[in-house]
Amino acid sequence: MASTQPPPGPSQDGAAAPSRAQIRRWRKHLAEERMEARTYRDLSERRTGEERAVLLALEDAERRHEEYWLARLGEHALPAPKPPLRTRAAAVLAHLFGTIFILAMAQRAEQRSSRDADDDVPAHMQADEHIHAEVIRSLAAKSRETLAGTFRAAVFGANDGLVSNLALVLGVAATGMAPGLVLTTGVAGLLAGALSMAAGEWVSVTSQRELLDASIPDPSANRAVPDLDVDANELALVFRARGESPEEADAHAAQVFARISAPATGESGSIPVRAVFAGAQAEAGAHEQIGTPAKAALSSFAFFAVGALIPLIPYIAGLSGITAIVCAAAVVGCALLATGGVVGVLSGQAPAPRALRQLAIGYGAAAVTYLLGLAFGTTAG
Repeated sequence: MASTQPPPGPSQDGAAAPSRAQIRRWRKHLAEERMEARTYRDLSERRTGEERAVLLALEDAERRHEEYWLARLGEHALPAPKPPLRTRAAAVLAHLFGTIFILAMAQRAEQRSSRDADDDVPAHMQADEHIHAEVIRSLAAKSRETLAGTFRAAVFGANDGLVSNLALVLGVAATGMAPGLVLTTGVAGLLAGALSMAAGEWVSVTSQRELLDASIPDPSANRAVPDLDVDANELALVFRARGESPEEADAHAAQVFARISAPATGESGSIPVRAVFAGAQAEAGAHEQIGTPAKAALSSFAFFAVGALIPLIPYIAGLSGITAIVCAAAVVGCALLATGGVVGVLSGQAPAPRALRQLAIGYGAAAVTYLLGLAFGTTAG
C-alpha cells in the first residue's frame, strides 16, 4: 500500500517552502477531509452491521488523509481551516433531510473532489477518493431503492401540478378573464389534476405489481424439484429459458441434482429451491421499490395539489392583471428550481443543470399557453 507520509519538509532537504497558493489549497483539502470524516462518522451512527463497518472504514481513510495534510502544512494548519460555504450548507441540508440526502451529498462530494486537479495530491489519495465515491454510490443505491416509488410519485405530482396549473392560469389570464374567474379555474384545475394523478398512479402501481406477480415462480414448482427425473433433465429447460446455453443449462441442472442426492443435512429441499428459483426473492423485493398503490396515489394527490396551489397564491392574495401573472411565474419558477435541484442532489449529480432543466420545461409550457391565451383573447375582442 502506498504511504500517506508527505515528502520531507524544507528543513530536511532544503526544498523551497510552499507558496501561499499551495498553502491555501492544502488547507482546503484538510478542511474537506475533516468534514468527510465527520460525515462518515455521523452516517455510521445511523447504520448497523456491515454498512456501519464500511462507513467506519471510510472515516479511517479520511483521517489518514487528514494526517497527511496536517504533516504537510505543519504550522500552517493553524488556525483550523473551514470548509467552503457551499460544502457546509450542503452538510446542513443533508442532516436536516435525512440519511438519503447525506449519502447523496457524500457521493457528490467524492465525485467532484478538487484534489484530482491538484498535482500536490498523491496519486493513491486521488484513487482513494474515486473508490470512496463508488462505495457511497453502492450504499446510496439501497436507500434510493426504498425511496424510488413514493419519491417518483411525489416529484412527478409536484412538478405536474406546478407546470399544468401555471399553464392553465396564465392561459386563461391572458384572455383577460377576471381575477376571480382565474382563481376559480385554477382551483378546478387543481382538483381535477390531483384526482387524475392519484387515479393514474394507483392504476400504474397496481398494474406494475400484477405484472411482477406474474413473473414470480410458483411455490409448487419449488416443491417439485426433488422429484424430477434426473435422466429427462426437465430442469435444464428452466435455465435455458433464463438465457443459459444448452451446455450451461445441463451443467447447472446437474449441480442441482447432485445437491439433492447429497446426504441429508437437516435442510432437505432448501438448497435446490434456492438454486433454481433464486430470482423469486429479487422479483418480490421489487414490490418495495414500486411502493403500494394507496401510498403512491396519496403522494401524487397531495404533491400535485401543493404544486398546483402555488400558481394560485397571487390570486388568493388579491393580485390581478400582469402583476399576478408575473408573481405566479416567479413563485412557480422558484419551486421548479427546488424540485429539479432535489432530484439532482438525490441522484448524486450536480443540482444546477437539473434545476434549470425543470425551469426551462415549465416556463416553456406556460409560455405556449400564455401566447395561445393572448391569441384567443385578441380574437374574442
